[in-house]
Order: sequence, then C-alpha cells, then structure tokens
Amino acid sequence: MKPVLRVFLIGAPLAVVAAVIFGSGGGSGVLADHPPSYPGQSSAPDPLASGDSKDNEELEDRIRAMPAGLADPGKKEIAGKLVASAENSTLDWRSQYGVIGDVGDGNGYTAGIIGFCSGTNDMLRLVESYTESHPDNPLAPYLPALREVDGTDSHQGLDPGFREAWAKAAEDQDFRDAQVATRDRLYFDPAVRLGKMDGLGTLGQFVYYDAMVLHGPGVDAQGFYGIRQAAMKKAKTAAEGGDEKAYLNAFMDESRSVIKLKFIKTQRDSSRIDTAQRVFLRDGNTNLDPPLVWQMYGDTFRIEE
Repeated sequence: MKPVLRVFLIGAPLAVVAAVIFGSGGGSGVLADHPPSYPGQSSAPDPLASGDSKDNEELEDRIRAMPAGLADPGKKEIAGKLVASAENSTLDWRSQYGVIGDVGDGNGYTAGIIGFCSGTNDMLRLVESYTESHPDNPLAPYLPALREVDGTDSHQGLDPGFREAWAKAAEDQDFRDAQVATRDRLYFDPAVRLGKMDGLGTLGQFVYYDAMVLHGPGVDAQGFYGIRQAAMKKAKTAAEGGDEKAYLNAFMDESRSVIKLKFIKTQRDSSRIDTAQRVFLRDGNTNLDPPLVWQMYGDTFRIEE
C-alpha cells in the first residue's frame, strides 16, 4: 500500500525529528528543504544534527504537555477500526494479523494489520525485529529473500511458502505484538507527534496517521511529507496561526490527488477521504467522538461508542 521511497523518523535522533517538524523556521514550519540522510538516501547535512540538549528537552516537554489526542487508548482503537475499514473493509482490525496477498499495486506482498509490504521495507523491518527475539520463527528463512525483493514487486525467493509461513507466524501472540509495535514505531507515533506539533486535534492526527499508512513516510511528492509540504503551501497549520479546518481540507485535497494518481491500476477510490474524513470534519467532530458513521467503497460502517 505504501510507496517504495520512504524516510523513517522514529529511531532517528531527536534533533533530526525536530528538523523535520520545524523545518528551517519557527512555529510548525515546513518540511526541511534538506531532509536528514538515511541509508540509501543522500541529502545536505541536517542543520540541527549537532543536537542541542536543551532544545531537545524543551521539545519533549512541549509534547508531553499536550493532550493525548489520538494516542488515548479509546481513540487509538477507533483509529484502528477506521484504517481497517479502508484497508480491509472490516472494523475488526485484529482479525488481519494473518492476512496476506498481492493486491497488484506494485508493492509485492501486502500483509498484516496495516498492510506491511514486501516491496516497501516495513515488512522487512518487522520480520527482522521479530527474528531478533524469535530466531526460529517461520519467517526467518525468508529474510534473505525479503532483503533482495525490498523496493520491488518481486516474489522471488518468497514463493512457494511465504504466505503459509506468514499465516503460521501470525498464530504467535509475540508476532502479533511485533506487528503492533512496528505499526506504532513507523507510522502511528510519528503521525500523532507531528500532528500535535502542527496544532491538530484528534481528527487531524488521524488524518496524518491514515495518510502515513497509505502513502508511506516519504519526502517525495507522493509520500506523506511531500503531501504535507504541498498542503502547507496552500494553508497555514493551526500552529502557524491558520485555521485547522482549512488546513485539513488542503491536506486532504493533496492526499486525494495522490490517491487518484497512484492507484489507477488497482482502482482504489478516495472513500477514506470523501465519505469518511471529510464527513467528520464537516460535522465538526475534531475529537472523533462516537457515534461515528461513514461509508467506505459504498459500505456503511458505524462505531456507536
């Protein structure tokens, strides 16, 4: 589901995270013109790479002082259901641990609770992490193949047997926990963190999270950070003194355009924005309070409480 080109922020030095959050100016800023370097990606030196411990502490204090927002356990559960309705047409996201298949989007195998992909690095990270603590797991023999196909749609070295191995691994609660941890580390936590720094409420943080899952945290025009940068050229974030609703509409417009561009072959529509996120925003439900009613691909979903 996610694009091949991506940048992962969790696990990076806090100064790097701050650079991406604040860009080169104050307020929430824009994505830095020269994002930090990661393996396989070249860029100009990060202006905050030296790291100021006082600035880092102040940033952490600001984040800790903010309301839980989407990180509240109840809201996080709602987020899981909303994403599952878009990715798997169900509210039962926990039923998706063992699901695996190739949806024909050019990202190889898609599997698990948010659609970890063999071609977009997140599946590889998940299996590597799980194998560190469970070296004899059913997926461990496929690690060399996962490294080879990373960045492609190839199944070479994975077939036959990989789908069965994934389903077998998903019977283990530790692998399920590893999926949740990887989801949080790569997608949920950075999306909520950045949403808070941009002055967004619970709905806005979810919009960021959903876009992070769908588009991947890439800095290119079709990745999350590219979409955010384009939206910020059209509307100021709340942290910059702008109107939250106007900014979210601008962000959704950019995300919707990328959906239309990227998913022509798979005929994925923009329901997750048009008949879900915009409905909540139009109704003024920036806190994502139940009851919630939305449509996804023509089906109606409800969260009553």
